[in-house]
Amino acid sequence: MRLDPISLKLFISVLEEGTIAAAAEREHIAAAAVSKRMSEIEAQLGTQLLVRTNKGISATAAGLALSTMARRVLHELDEISVQMQEYASGVRGHVRVFANISAITQFLPGEIKSFLEQYPQVQVHLEEKISTVITKAVAENSADIGIFTMEPHGLGLEDFPYHEDKLVLITPAEHPLAGSSSLRLREALAYDFVGLHTGSAINRMLLQHANDLNLPLKLRIQVTSYDALCLMVDSGLGVALLPAAVASHHAKNLAIRIITLNETWARRELRICVRAYDALPVAAKLLVSHLRRDA
Repeated sequence: MRLDPISLKLFISVLEEGTIAAAAEREHIAAAAVSKRMSEIEAQLGTQLLVRTNKGISATAAGLALSTMARRVLHELDEISVQMQEYASGVRGHVRVFANISAITQFLPGEIKSFLEQYPQVQVHLEEKISTVITKAVAENSADIGIFTMEPHGLGLEDFPYHEDKLVLITPAEHPLAGSSSLRLREALAYDFVGLHTGSAINRMLLQHANDLNLPLKLRIQVTSYDALCLMVDSGLGVALLPAAVASHHAKNLAIRIITLNETWARRELRICVRAYDALPVAAKLLVSHLRRDA
């Protein structure tokens, strides 16, 4: 049995118009062709669907049942077309984003919210990763979009400017450095540090510049989030580096002090990376454009 959408549409037209001739005129097809289609449907289903009289055509019980199912099928076929057009235009879709903690805590919440308000049918799957994992994931197509702290990666990715952030030092309120308005890293390295998890961009920078100064980095404890890092500093367990915007947010509720770090490397560049922008799904292109516009 093969029931095609055109035959079902003609069947509905015949019932709604009440005659073969009127249905043929409505669908711009010869009346003989419509009549033949109706006979073929009845033959295929092995039951009478239409009652033909000199006053017109009406449906049998089987015909009424078929009309209900046909309308449902035709509606679902139309819905397929509509939804596929939405995917093609980027109105619908699924975008995988890997971003580092700095982007997630400072910029992405508001930017993704405004994007989803504009494209509510797009699903954005966001995961926090360290920058080295982010670029590798994008290169291997495990993520569509990556947001990372700019550093050489050698993976042949396309990248675009995103935001800048500036690292500051935070200390407990009663710390010996708490009264300073600004300082160099060398001065802070005399004290215990609270660090982020191994592999984080900030930890790598601290270790690199401590080594350049030929001074030890005293990591007393390591945590996995800025929230935990600020709480540890508030408890007096050490000093720490983190973005200025994050520090300002936590300083409202915690007994911590913010000190400017007089180092050129304290100003960092965050970037967006993709494998190839032209090859991205439309929804991912729209998100990249949205993030770049906000930046």
